[in-house]
Amino acid sequence: MAEPTITDRANRFWQRVTEGMQLNDIWRQFQSDAQSSYRLYSKDVDATRPQGESKGRHFFRVVGQFFWAILDKLSPARRILLLVALALLIVPISSFSWHYRSTEVSTNAPDLHFLAALLLFALLIMEVGDRVVMKRDLQIAKEIQAWLLPSEPPKVPGLQIAFATRPANTVAGDYYDVFARPVQEGEGPRYLIAVADVAGKSIPAAMLMATFQASLKTLSDTPGPLTELVARINRYACGNSQNGRRFTTAFVAEYEPATRRLTYVNAGHNTPILLRRSGAIERLDVGGVPVGVLEAAPYASGEVTLEVGDWLAAFTDGVVEAENAAQQQYGEDRLVTMLHWGAQLEPALVLQHIFFDIDRFVQNAPQHDDITCMLLRAV
Repeated sequence: MAEPTITDRANRFWQRVTEGMQLNDIWRQFQSDAQSSYRLYSKDVDATRPQGESKGRHFFRVVGQFFWAILDKLSPARRILLLVALALLIVPISSFSWHYRSTEVSTNAPDLHFLAALLLFALLIMEVGDRVVMKRDLQIAKEIQAWLLPSEPPKVPGLQIAFATRPANTVAGDYYDVFARPVQEGEGPRYLIAVADVAGKSIPAAMLMATFQASLKTLSDTPGPLTELVARINRYACGNSQNGRRFTTAFVAEYEPATRRLTYVNAGHNTPILLRRSGAIERLDVGGVPVGVLEAAPYASGEVTLEVGDWLAAFTDGVVEAENAAQQQYGEDRLVTMLHWGAQLEPALVLQHIFFDIDRFVQNAPQHDDITCMLLRAV
């Protein structure tokens, strides 16, 4: 077997580093990472210029705030390591001369810039180590969350259903589900339909999403109207909402195939769009405040009958608030246009085109929020 050439080794090294990505993809990933990091640190920076402050003073004040925003994200030991490395970088000389009596002895000392580079490399290694551990934990959390959410819609008489989600981070705070509710004596089968959005993103939101999912699944086994179910979920959520700071918007509906009746409660969620076969638009907005805000909050229910050819789109704000580089939002009008366009198609295909249209609209702009959408078509 021939010994690999230097070119072969270089190609293997480059493939391992880039994981097969093209240069334009790498550049887009770098831009996305840089923008994400800037947003993280700039949240702690007040860039407004007070009246009477000179441009130079304003510049150094903003730079100082940005520096402290970075420093505050490190542990005390790593802050000192960074400060020492920066101090060594500022020193303009790379060797010292010692004088002994009348004889000058010049001794080469270690290059201070090289020592600074070693310290920065050590700091990088420690930060990467933390990131690897966190990435592993996030991957486990992602797998658990995938287990909590349905992978395929159930078979519901009279409905075609499709749903999809795209988290802004590894794990999301959005929730969606369709499942059968226990049949009561003298009643036909009923199905619960839920789309919810926990305030916030990433791990904290994902943990509360799991709590919402567990409470919905558990409390739905108890007989009672939909308003009472949402009220019980709200009372439970208020005990875990940090005085209302961690609330959840939710659209919860109950569908009866025998009558095609859809009873719903909109708890502060984005108003679902009901597109009638005639082309008329209805909004399902009856309900109350988000769950987890006010323990004694009252909830009302609305009711519609789904006729053959009607469409229902329930979504989170990540869909309509998706922004492009010009900070323009995708908007509900564009979503309604997509529903009209695909009125004769299968929900799964329409949903796929909606996500393609969102990608086409935002292009290379970073995703700020979780994106979740559920489509139902009456057949």
